[in-house]
Amino acid sequence: MPRVETPGRADLLIADAELLATVDGARREIPGGWVAVTDGLVSGLGGRADPRPEADRVLDGGGCLVTPGLVNIHHHLYQNLTRAFAPALTGGLFDWLVTLYPLWARLDEEAAYVSAYVGLTELALGGCTTSTDHLFVHPRGAGDLITAEVAAARDLGIRFHPTRGSMSLSAKDGGLPPDLVVQDDDEILADSQRLVELHHDRSPDAMTRIALAPCSPFSVSTSLMARTAELAEQLDVRLHTHLCETRDEDAFCLQTFGRRPVDYLADVGWMTERVWLAHTVWPNADEVVRLGTARVGAAHCPSSNMILGSGLAPVAELRAAGSPVGLGVDGSASADSASMWLEARTAMLQGKLRHGAGAMSARDALEMATRGGAACLGRSGEIGELSVGACGDLVVWPLTGPAFAGALSDPVEAWLRCGPVAARHTVVAGRLVVQDGVPVRAGLDEQLAVHRRVAQRLQS
Repeated sequence: MPRVETPGRADLLIADAELLATVDGARREIPGGWVAVTDGLVSGLGGRADPRPEADRVLDGGGCLVTPGLVNIHHHLYQNLTRAFAPALTGGLFDWLVTLYPLWARLDEEAAYVSAYVGLTELALGGCTTSTDHLFVHPRGAGDLITAEVAAARDLGIRFHPTRGSMSLSAKDGGLPPDLVVQDDDEILADSQRLVELHHDRSPDAMTRIALAPCSPFSVSTSLMARTAELAEQLDVRLHTHLCETRDEDAFCLQTFGRRPVDYLADVGWMTERVWLAHTVWPNADEVVRLGTARVGAAHCPSSNMILGSGLAPVAELRAAGSPVGLGVDGSASADSASMWLEARTAMLQGKLRHGAGAMSARDALEMATRGGAACLGRSGEIGELSVGACGDLVVWPLTGPAFAGALSDPVEAWLRCGPVAARHTVVAGRLVVQDGVPVRAGLDEQLAVHRRVAQRLQS
């Protein structure tokens, strides 16, 4: 039975892949597979024996693995302006933040645009087609930083889910950030609603959606957490925050609220499937079950968690409990590189380290990097899989050259265990954003020059 549901001429056809890993509901894998995209959506897919449509553009998938586009569900794009900042390299999370807050207080619209442009390009080169961003530093007079990021994503053609981050609890109020990077609750909530009304697209093939994202228990007030949950319900958008990231956060919540972080989350009305959390390293066994029962999602950020010494997240336990788990590259001042391939590989290795060699496979990691992230963003069936009617977001990964010599038995395992590998082609909504390993949009060199100037200004 052919798998083509919309025969006829397609806009784009990826043909003759070594393997097409659909990561669809049936987890079909098709040797010699092809996938067609029409009007930005997958219009057909099949194998060697299935009739395939004519297409305006055909790309050869020979010697390649084709997967859905990867979905990055936690990032701080602006932090690539302070990548590997030397004075912050040796401390844990709290020391690292205190060192960097004064630099980030110099953000403006130019900085937000160029960091997003460079960061999203970096992600696309690594096969990411949808990215979130958590921009929680909004210095007074800095301008509309979220709209600047949205402009960069639209210029590049990347599917984008920025979150309106916020901090309202400064050091003088018992929080961690300094006064110069916090706002009051009413100002944050008004701007959150403005950004949703300005940018949030509810259509199934949306390129831009907004979520609301108070930063963390140690940087926002309890009232802001509760009122943000109410606003998200009113506007029907998703919620995001950092939680259970470090032992220091546990101690802060116990001292400040008399509650552990997950109890605090429930108190402020966040224990719902509208929520996905960044890191989720330290929930105890009972809390894992509570999060899973509530279908609260988790963004696993393995590289950042290791660099900051935060710990190893209970990924297998969260997934088994019912939490959707996706992957995030986290900020480029902690993880430093923004490669979803690297995060998938590291997640696989950490899973094996925690529970044994058979506990986490390349397919598990690929599923988290695609379907898992889509579920956390409320976009199951739209992104993160290749099925007829899903968004036409896909990656063509080369499995050739010395790094893959001898890797003949399993293309998915080879993709993640060999390498490193970057995307040959990255496609978003049927349009190439990376072709033959090079960004399609011209102007990257000019943006890198601007980025260097802005980074020097922030770090001076």
